[in-house]
Amino acid sequence: MSPRVGRADDTTAPAGAATTLAFVESPVQLLNVLEWAHSAAATGPTGGLTVVVLSPNDPMTRGQLRRMAQLARDEGVEVRWEEARGGASAPFQTIGGLAGPLRRADRIVIGDPFSRYVQLLLTITKARSLVVVDDGTATMEFVSQLARGERLQRWHRKGGRPGPRDLVFAPVSASARRRLTPGGSRTVEVFSSMPIDSAPDGVTVSVNSFAWTRERFGPPRITRGADLVGTSLVETGVVDPDRYVEAVRALSLAHGANRYFAHRRESSEKLHRLAVETGLQVVRPDLPLELIARRGPIGRTILSFPSTVVHTLPLALAGTEVKVAVCDIDPSWLTETASPRAQGFLSGVTGTARDVHRLSSVRHGAAATG
Repeated sequence: MSPRVGRADDTTAPAGAATTLAFVESPVQLLNVLEWAHSAAATGPTGGLTVVVLSPNDPMTRGQLRRMAQLARDEGVEVRWEEARGGASAPFQTIGGLAGPLRRADRIVIGDPFSRYVQLLLTITKARSLVVVDDGTATMEFVSQLARGERLQRWHRKGGRPGPRDLVFAPVSASARRRLTPGGSRTVEVFSSMPIDSAPDGVTVSVNSFAWTRERFGPPRITRGADLVGTSLVETGVVDPDRYVEAVRALSLAHGANRYFAHRRESSEKLHRLAVETGLQVVRPDLPLELIARRGPIGRTILSFPSTVVHTLPLALAGTEVKVAVCDIDPSWLTETASPRAQGFLSGVTGTARDVHRLSSVRHGAAATG
């Protein structure tokens, strides 16, 4: 077993040694910071690593983050929990308290370059080394926008007119984008399990193979049948809820699925409807799905719609007999308000996934194999 990712540096580092400050807002981001630290420790010192959790208000996300924070502490990583959204004054208190560490840090690691909170923090730091770890498929869009010199905007919002808040925040966003662009003595690394074929000049792309996850957990016990992974495409306004429920029912019938692993952003109302209308057992995971699947038990087939897990699960489950299958989003499922780029982006997520079985569509109660 490899050394713990945080211990060698932050327990013995002398005063004035290099320091690394990581900002996370989701359990997956924290998992990928641990994967980055594990990977970086294999090639050289990572600097004393402190992870700052900018805690959201969503109860399920908070619960997963607390579990991930304990795993990080077990690895010797210092974790600083910030109630960053705990009231009107919370952001000012959080930013004020972090100003000193931000100015002293030699390296900044972030999980969501689209986050306004993170963008604001980037305007304070003087760090010359920046690392972006995966926050899911949005990493692909971030790299593309950075290469084209575009303003940073989430893919499911792209195509709409900027709102008043977007216009007010535009100078901060522009400043963050400049800091995320390498130049002079400033270096930028993207640590990703996503398929990034090309990156802007000067941006280093490192592969996240989920080595830490595989070393720490599993291999899992594999059960018969299939498990289905949920998505928040309904909650983000991309997919019509009725069509989504129909597709879940068709997939579960076609493949004998028994469990539905809920995305942390899925609403309780939708999950209740899914349980009633599909008969699936709805499971709210207490950790990111990569860890849940690796620890097991897990179905022999994992069914998913286009999402991050079609890229990450094959890596986390490498060496097992588990098969990951992805079902395309039919254009008829999209809402009228969905971004014009939604279909193309989702198709790209599916088409670039490696080591997955592709299900081209769901029709007449069965999934057609592509």
